[in-house]
Amino acid sequence: MTTNHVDNDIVEKIEQAGLVGRGGAGYSTAKKWREVAKAKGRQKYVVVNASEGEAGLFKDLHILKNHADLVLGGVVLALDYLQTKDAYINLNKKYHRLLRLNLEPRIKECNDRGYNIKYFIETPSYIGGDETALLNAIEGKRTEPRLKPPYPSISGLYGCPTLVNNVETFYNVGCVAAGIYARKRYYCLSGKLKHGGVYHLPEDWDIAQILKETNNYPNFDFFVQVGGGASGMVYDQNQLAGRPATGAGSVEVFDKRRTDPRKLVLRWLKFYQEESCGKCAPCRVGTFEVYDLAKKHKHVPWPEMFAILETMEATSFCPLGQSVIDPIRSYYKNVLKLA
Repeated sequence: MTTNHVDNDIVEKIEQAGLVGRGGAGYSTAKKWREVAKAKGRQKYVVVNASEGEAGLFKDLHILKNHADLVLGGVVLALDYLQTKDAYINLNKKYHRLLRLNLEPRIKECNDRGYNIKYFIETPSYIGGDETALLNAIEGKRTEPRLKPPYPSISGLYGCPTLVNNVETFYNVGCVAAGIYARKRYYCLSGKLKHGGVYHLPEDWDIAQILKETNNYPNFDFFVQVGGGASGMVYDQNQLAGRPATGAGSVEVFDKRRTDPRKLVLRWLKFYQEESCGKCAPCRVGTFEVYDLAKKHKHVPWPEMFAILETMEATSFCPLGQSVIDPIRSYYKNVLKLA
């Protein structure tokens, strides 16, 4: 198979830069690329995950709108490194409508050079952000997670070794190759803020510094949810110093005095109940039962709710069902201080 010039040092450069995935797991980018390169298969694929099916996440839209060339540069580097031509860019329908005119000429330019980069257009969903659920969707199957192992790096799309990375990761690879990577990451700031939006700031800043440097530190009692508007952990304002915005890099600010605990908990539970793929009974039944339980009471029935959530955490098939408890437990403990 003939390829364009391959940067044989790209993975070493990625490793030296300390790149990790930005989709939430924080897995070493260099290690993942090497795993796919070493895997045996008749064909290899690259998949760009731009699902962002959770509230509070919108950095991928910003990056693709403003830095599509660097993202596609990272994709091409991956294709050359893996000695393949085939890639999919997963976009939810809303993103496709907004980005199509910007992306299509750039994708055509890559394909004119011999690559085969295609769109996969999905209905926005939280579970669609899971890499194995995404692979199932591309194959035309139900959008639900697979049993791991095997991992996609060994058996991914159509059973072939597959590299799946977030948009920001491919952007960072493009920056590394261009010599402009500055150990920064993208943060999505939302909620009760004066200046919400996407910011590109040092990756080692803590949450307090992020809010202060963007002129977003509230002058009222507040708390934050970090890493996603459903699955993210919740922290009181006195817990932010020294705590980085990990995971997907989102920070949503809440006015502590004006937030109704029941309404907030119902918001989280409604999201999970609607987003459960139904693959396993603990999540399928548990999300319905806990949401129904909270709706029936005027005040949050904490003991009864935690009994269900803890069972889901221990027995659900994938991180969706396992993580329903995270925002609720951290809110209960860190903000309401009931634990």
